[in-house]
Amino acid sequence: RSVSRRLACGDVEGRLDAIFGRVRAIQAKSGRFDMLLCVGNFFGSTSEAEWAEYRTGAKKVPIPTYVLGANNQDTVSYFPDVSGCELAENITYLGRRGVYSGCSGLQIAYLSGTEAQEQPAPAHSFSAKDVAELKTSLLATPNFKGVDILLTSPWPRDVGTFANSTGEIDTKKCGSKLVSDLAASLKPRYHFAALEKAYYERLPYRNHMVLQETTQHVTRFIALANVGNASKKKYLYAFSIVPMSTMDPSELVKQPQDVTENPYRKLRKEAPKSKAALCAEEEPACQFFFDLNKHQGKKRPSDGKDRGDSQPKQAKKPPQPTGPCWFCLASPEVEKHLVVSIGTHCYLALAKGGLLPDHVLILPIGHYQSVVDLSSEVMEEVTKYKAALKEFFRSKGKRYVLFERNYRSQHLQLQVIPVPLDLCTSDDIKEAFIAQAQEQQIELLEIPEHSDITQVAQPGTPYFYVELDTGEKLFHRIRGRFPLQFGRWVLASEALLAQPQRADWRQCAAQRPEEAAQARAFRREFEPFDFSLRD
Repeated sequence: RSVSRRLACGDVEGRLDAIFGRVRAIQAKSGRFDMLLCVGNFFGSTSEAEWAEYRTGAKKVPIPTYVLGANNQDTVSYFPDVSGCELAENITYLGRRGVYSGCSGLQIAYLSGTEAQEQPAPAHSFSAKDVAELKTSLLATPNFKGVDILLTSPWPRDVGTFANSTGEIDTKKCGSKLVSDLAASLKPRYHFAALEKAYYERLPYRNHMVLQETTQHVTRFIALANVGNASKKKYLYAFSIVPMSTMDPSELVKQPQDVTENPYRKLRKEAPKSKAALCAEEEPACQFFFDLNKHQGKKRPSDGKDRGDSQPKQAKKPPQPTGPCWFCLASPEVEKHLVVSIGTHCYLALAKGGLLPDHVLILPIGHYQSVVDLSSEVMEEVTKYKAALKEFFRSKGKRYVLFERNYRSQHLQLQVIPVPLDLCTSDDIKEAFIAQAQEQQIELLEIPEHSDITQVAQPGTPYFYVELDTGEKLFHRIRGRFPLQFGRWVLASEALLAQPQRADWRQCAAQRPEEAAQARAFRREFEPFDFSLRD
């Protein structure tokens, strides 16, 4: 199967050197991407001098780049042909509206401009007629089930309904109703938009009515910020995708645990159903669960027993260790002088031979091998400890990096290591992990922020997993040998903490009185943030 690696980008606003410089850096570290898809304002009011260098070929574009058209009168002149054309070598204007089909079979639907407020629609706007014609051209296709990607500049109106918070953006007022209508009909697996100078990754939403229609794929809506914004909001999004036309239908329709109701449900009820739309609903949708992790979506249970049903999991007692366990709290082997907080289901302990003095472990009290084995109430307390540690470390000007290695280990250990905020950004941390992984031929992939590790790994699957306190995650499914100290080694490297001499915990072990003193100091500082003392 053909896996495409794509980049999507928010408003470039004429900052061509900035975006192409960033793409070069990413490709140097993470390998080649197939294309860059740009939504929002590609040109800005001061683009001319920079643009001339690319238009004439004096500067080269490092990746095939596809852009949407103007969103205002000022930039209309940059797009000479409304039906789409090459603007410079490796930069293609897709056109006013349509479908781009790559040789891999990937279908990308696009709509340029903003919603027209007047008739006739100006050159930088789209009308209800444009949307209707684009819908009709696709819905009339035999067995139409959706498109792989939808590109629009405006957000869809009401995309925040049933969703995680959109921050300062009020989706009941912002965005376009016509774009909502288009997204509801075209059922993209990914929908990218911009213009609001904000980054927002919505929880995935379903494209069918539960118990009323055949299960269909989910949609992930991602809004991207403007290139080089001062707030360092995310403007570039990397993802891997297999064309829906080549995927196994049962794999395509798997539902992630955090899936929500369709935000445009009301629209769908109101819209008259065309014959083509009915056909699409009657057939099992040929779609998706997990693009971003390439082939990993198929590893989830496919026997219909959805892991989202937590009742049986809650009833299950943790398995007993086969021999002595250093981390079961009831075990005599536990070094209790290192324990700094005890909850109902989990506890917190300083790491023995920690990379830093405030390197801590989140551990289940009972014997669980990995995060994917945890019952829902244990998982809930793990989440509370993560939130408390985030608040604690942020109060000290630090961000945490958490990792788990479910490989040659008996008892779950979530390693939590603080990194000074002024030392590196979350992107620097991710890039350091990805670069070091590549050197070792380890495929470390980014997974969507609101996804859960249980969606990509079944119990018993060996894996390595990194999570930042922003919610960003990296995942590697271990299929052979794996360096046991990998997570620690990356954090100790020159790229991050620059303490390579502390990469091996055995070189850092202290005497018991010193460890006990460190634990007392940590306990005292952490106390205002420790929910276990209040619950």
